[in-house]
Amino acid sequence: MIKSKFHLIFMVFLICSCQSGNKKEITSSSNKVDDVSLQNLMEKNICRIDENGKSDTGSLTIEARMKELNIPGVSIAVFDNNEILWAKGYGLKNKKEGQKVNENTLFQAASISKPIASVTAFMLAEQELIVLDEDVNLKLMSWQVPENKFTITEKVTPRRIMSHTSGLGTSGFQGYHRNDSIPTLVQILDGSEITNSDPVRVIQTPGQSEYYSGGGMQVLQLLLEDVSGKKFSELTEELIFEPIGMRGSTFNHPMSKKLNNFISNGYDSEGKVVSGGYHLYPEKAAAGLWTTPSDLAKFMIALGKSYRGENGGILEQESAKMMMQRVPNAGGTGIGIDGKGDAFRFRHSGGNVGFICYAVSFAEKGRGVVVMTNSDNGFPLSHEIVRAISKVYGWPAMWMRE
Repeated sequence: MIKSKFHLIFMVFLICSCQSGNKKEITSSSNKVDDVSLQNLMEKNICRIDENGKSDTGSLTIEARMKELNIPGVSIAVFDNNEILWAKGYGLKNKKEGQKVNENTLFQAASISKPIASVTAFMLAEQELIVLDEDVNLKLMSWQVPENKFTITEKVTPRRIMSHTSGLGTSGFQGYHRNDSIPTLVQILDGSEITNSDPVRVIQTPGQSEYYSGGGMQVLQLLLEDVSGKKFSELTEELIFEPIGMRGSTFNHPMSKKLNNFISNGYDSEGKVVSGGYHLYPEKAAAGLWTTPSDLAKFMIALGKSYRGENGGILEQESAKMMMQRVPNAGGTGIGIDGKGDAFRFRHSGGNVGFICYAVSFAEKGRGVVVMTNSDNGFPLSHEIVRAISKVYGWPAMWMRE
């Protein structure tokens, strides 16, 4: 009876706080509310967020909000104290066959591929295979960044690529139909008759200002392959996925039959399946990762451990600190950063055709959330889920620039 009364009081408090912005910390240990109860509260208290960032006074279940937004499937992982508290899938990964999303369903991580690539680059820098502030052309063997008027005095470097201050263009990629001819990495960089993106070129002085460049990440990918003598997918498997147990993650295409059984289709804003089920992204470092929220949570946990100098990290502490130090006129190096003090956090979002996702972690706490959706409409729901989790767990804001 006491416990049920407590849950009722807590529910009233939660609903009233959708607009209040109350930041008082509420933890499962101090209030003796188990993870399942908190999870259930989140699932029933999704508040719409308007264009000004304000939460609606009413609340919906996660399933009702998915229906409103025409989102077939969502998957979530929540972690704290360096451990995954819970992971769960909602809705469908394949509407035609009625296949449900679960915690093992693979989604396209889109631009969350970039932090994976950046950590790989820092690992090779620790091995002295690359130099973060060196002209990439000094070690590129398969292709060179064409020199022009912008590179007379300032050069494209790995650090500048990862902070999006390299001066390189080609902001993003649209992917390829599964029946299309797929260009090689050099064809993507140089341009070709089968490439559907612009050639990657320097369009402003390196170091001048931030310009988001997926093309830059492809230059970085080629650099990592050239200096290591290994394919990018092999490097990430060897250096990141295998050591921290990301068994549901891959940059390979075709992927293994085992993983292929778990992939989700992508869906457009009208709820129609993407032609072919999903697009292929040969631009691996920029957008090519298939993974699960639980695997991305493991990555965020390991990177946070590195930042705090704890055992189980994947980088030296100095490298992780460097990634999360703000670059003038930009964000972090290979990762987005927000907040201060206990609210300081690192994060990245991603959007491929038919997929939207978001991952965030508090740098000092080893806590955060990963949300992955199989819909072009997934951005607002991701924001609403992240805010609901913040309120239920009593954590500071976790969305971008909040």
